[in-house]
Order: sequence, then C-alpha cells, then structure tokens
Amino acid sequence: MAMLTPIAASAATKKFQLDPKYQPQTVPYDTKLPVGSVVVDPKNKFLYLIEDSTSARRYGIGVGRAGLAWSGEAIVGRKATWPRWIPTNDMIEREPAKYEKYAVGLDGGPTNPLGARALYLYQNGRDTYYRIHGTTDPSSIGKAVSNGCIHMTNDQVIELYDLVPVGTKVVVLDPASMLSPRS
Repeated sequence: MAMLTPIAASAATKKFQLDPKYQPQTVPYDTKLPVGSVVVDPKNKFLYLIEDSTSARRYGIGVGRAGLAWSGEAIVGRKATWPRWIPTNDMIEREPAKYEKYAVGLDGGPTNPLGARALYLYQNGRDTYYRIHGTTDPSSIGKAVSNGCIHMTNDQVIELYDLVPVGTKVVVLDPASMLSPRS
C-alpha cells in the first residue's frame, strides 16, 4: 500500500527541489479516453489527467518497485483527506521488522506514509489496495520504490484530489509497454 514508514517522514522536513519535468504542466497527449480520466505511466513516472483529446495535465509520480507494480483499469472508488494507513498483510509478510509495528494502523497526519490525500482504486466494486496518494518523501518522485502504490508530492495530490471525483476512470499502463504518450 504505502512505501515508507513514519520514520522516513523526517525527509518531509528537509528542503527538496523537485526536478522541473515532474512539476505539473499541460502537455500534448493524444487519447480517446474521456475528459477527466487518469492515465498512469509507470515506465516514465508520470500521471496524466486528461483535459481534452489532445492534451493532459501531467504530474510526476513514484511507483511500485520491481515485482510490486500493478497495471490495469480501475475507478476511484473512494477518496480520503489525511487518510489512515494500515500496511497490507503482504507488506508485513515481506518486511515484518519494518511494518509489523504498524499492523493496527497509523492515523492520518504529516508523518503518515499516505500523505495529505488518497484516491482508492477499485475494480468491479472491490478495493484493489492500490492507491494514488501523497508522500512524506518527495525525493521518491521519479523512482520505483513503493509497495505498488502511485505516489505524488502532497501539494500535487491535493490538486488532483480536488479535480478528480469518485467514479473517475484510471488506466495504469503496463510498465513493460513500449507505448508512451506524445509529450
């Protein structure tokens, strides 16, 4: 679900300059998807919010590390501000020393790995346990380091949260795909 423990939240207090290519910007993007849809390109570490058939608002993201990435279609099934975080059973099983102490969860706030906002991805009415969420570590943007979720800087996920309603279509491209949007 989330990629960092609260211990890593100390990174949030350090000054970090995001690479300009990961700053939000409108870019050319040819698509037949409806306006308002979200496309995640894990290979290039970008999330696109479709503005029209030829352009999208592009954001930099961090994605799942090798073996933990996810692809497919989903919808935003739920949204939360300062969401509570509970590591998945798989996370605890993979790294018990890191995650077991959080098995009962961690309340939302500035040290919570989900950051300021979370968009919960659902398929066929069921939670996938994958999220588009904020982060306590903005230096992770542009990297594949999470447990599978798509993360953004807190200011950018707040912007996306405000623009994307529940029910929005989300397409997560296969990271091995050779297809990339024109941008």
